[in-house]
Amino acid sequence: MSERSVSKRKQEKRWYTVMAPEMFDRAELGETPADEPEQVYDRTIQTTLGELQNDPSENNTKLTFQITDVGSDTAYSEFIQHELTRDYLRSLTRRGTSKVDAFITVLTTDDYRVQVQPVAYTTKSADHSQEHAIRRTMIDLVEEAAADRTFEGLIDSIVEGRLSSAIYAEAKTIYPLRRVEVQKTRVEAKPEEVAAEEEATVDIDEDA
Repeated sequence: MSERSVSKRKQEKRWYTVMAPEMFDRAELGETPADEPEQVYDRTIQTTLGELQNDPSENNTKLTFQITDVGSDTAYSEFIQHELTRDYLRSLTRRGTSKVDAFITVLTTDDYRVQVQPVAYTTKSADHSQEHAIRRTMIDLVEEAAADRTFEGLIDSIVEGRLSSAIYAEAKTIYPLRRVEVQKTRVEAKPEEVAAEEEATVDIDEDA
């Protein structure tokens, strides 16, 4: 292939501006190139909460979005994951203290299945029963939050720190805590996927 034809192919690429979902105020996430609009679907783009809010103090929070719709020169995305950076989590660890985490899968009121991973750091070393009680509190509060909220409401509560604050206020009565965070949140299934799984389960039960 000649240099001219290669150059022509590069010129034919179109750049699409990637937009965050409405829950993040349709902020611009960046640009992605493609020869055809179909190539843009399902691409993921990662940014930080700090970049979205123009607040460097929030750069420890990483957000991942997936492109689900494409216009003439714009690509629209959906939120799929929130995660704290490893460096930040490592900075919270202290010798002679306890780290208590949990992995909780919940269903929001609008049928999004989401895995939420809260983590609590104690001021000193807690015993097994205290760690168990803290973990139980985290699980209960995350489940209650999902039962009362839409997907957008749950993610907003997590990203803005309200859920971790609620866990801290409750769990500190069990044992003194230094910090509570939600270290990771991930979408496991969208409503249509949840509905398809439930339908398949019903079919299996009817055939049994």
